[in-house]
Amino acid sequence: MNFPASIKPGIWGAVIGAIAILIAGFWGLGWTTAHSADLMAQQKAETAVVAALLPFCVTNAKRDTEAAKLVKFKAVDSTYSRTQFVSDAGWATMPGTTTPNDALAEACSEKLMGPKA
Repeated sequence: MNFPASIKPGIWGAVIGAIAILIAGFWGLGWTTAHSADLMAQQKAETAVVAALLPFCVTNAKRDTEAAKLVKFKAVDSTYSRTQFVSDAGWATMPGTTTPNDALAEACSEKLMGPKA
């Protein structure tokens, strides 16, 4: 099929314009794919759950029947070990669940350590 010579620049302009709009939309205007939106929603939901459960975890730690556990916890030197300690102690295991929430254990250990110097 032969097109008139005057249509060819218009087609190229439309193609280049569409590419420019896609680049501007995804890069500058904040467009996202459905997958990226799902990931962002999951991250925000996890953050909200951790924020809501953090006071319960801290209360569990402070009310633990074995008071020496909190002293032992504060003596642990690495962040990973403190998070593991919170998980093993059961402070990050909420009622109705059998396993601790890892993100909650990490946030709880940071909260129990207090403000950073």
